[in-house]
Amino acid sequence: MANQHVSKHDDGGWKVQGAGNSKATSRHDTQKEAMEAARTIAKNQGSEVVIHGRDGKIRAKDSYGNDPYPPKG
Repeated sequence: MANQHVSKHDDGGWKVQGAGNSKATSRHDTQKEAMEAARTIAKNQGSEVVIHGRDGKIRAKDSYGNDPYPPKG
């Protein structure tokens, strides 16, 4: 259950890449398309989507597994 990372691809598009994988799982023209693909994978695996901005820094995370720290409320 590797977390799925959405980040800039070398060719200017966006990629989805599982944590620890040397190659991208998929390549997309827009960040939105890559985020949708990553969400589908993460939901199936019960893992997390980690979204990186254009600068490579982590922008957001979405968890689709069993969250050990669920929000209280």
